Amino acid sequence: MDKLLRRAVTSVLLIFFVWMTVYKFPVWLFCLIVALFVGFAQFEFFKMVEKRRIFVYKYFGTVVGSLVPLVIFTGYIFQEMKNLEPILIMVAGLFAFTLQFVRKDNAGDHLVSISVTLFSLFYISWFFSFFVKLRLLANGANYVAFLILITKSADIGAYLVGSRIGKNELIPRISPNKTKEGTLAGIVFSVFLAAMLGRGLTGFSFLHSIVIGLILSVSGQIGDLAESLIKRDCGVKDSGPCLGEIGGFFDLIDSLLFTAPIFYFYVKTF
Repeated sequence: MDKLLRRAVTSVLLIFFVWMTVYKFPVWLFCLIVALFVGFAQFEFFKMVEKRRIFVYKYFGTVVGSLVPLVIFTGYIFQEMKNLEPILIMVAGLFAFTLQFVRKDNAGDHLVSISVTLFSLFYISWFFSFFVKLRLLANGANYVAFLILITKSADIGAYLVGSRIGKNELIPRISPNKTKEGTLAGIVFSVFLAAMLGRGLTGFSFLHSIVIGLILSVSGQIGDLAESLIKRDCGVKDSGPCLGEIGGFFDLIDSLLFTAPIFYFYVKTF
């Protein structure tokens, strides 16, 4: 089984799992799965960072990161607890400093360690938790499905076209496998799919669908490049081996980290 076929099989299984999660599972289970994805991605991030010899409390960061989507859901169920999300982030910041106080070594990387820990909570946990916020909206399941379809269609289009006819590298120092042809194809795929599905899934007008398709495709590919930048800095090819040819959980959700909050605010605004 060649690489492309293995990737296709894994992708089909993931699509089925995502469809079940979005449309068939109860909301509380959806939120739990989001929390698990956050936890796996956070842990992979911390393992990569350790390759740069940066000290991090990876178990603390992973647990706190996983709690953010669950706290958001709790605030939705119990309105008197709706302010738990910023409180949790504040407490996490407090503990990120306090844990440095009890270190027994005389390391000089305290600022870096704290910054990396808090950055991961902001970049991975909080951004991905916007899936919970979207799912809790009226028509939330369709919003989530639309977001994933449009973002991932850019990934698929870029991969298929870039691997076949891509000749001009996009940013070789960050991701040598990404090409300008693939990037453009990904954007076209996303905008076309958004135009076709926008009204049916989101109720947006044709023009709004094209606009959000363009925004999501561009921001999604920036998210993909952002993770590539982190992996290149840490000297790794994939964030983990869990998902075969796709890589790890961080590799799976990288393009969604920027598109989830952007789409949520777009929906809330328009």
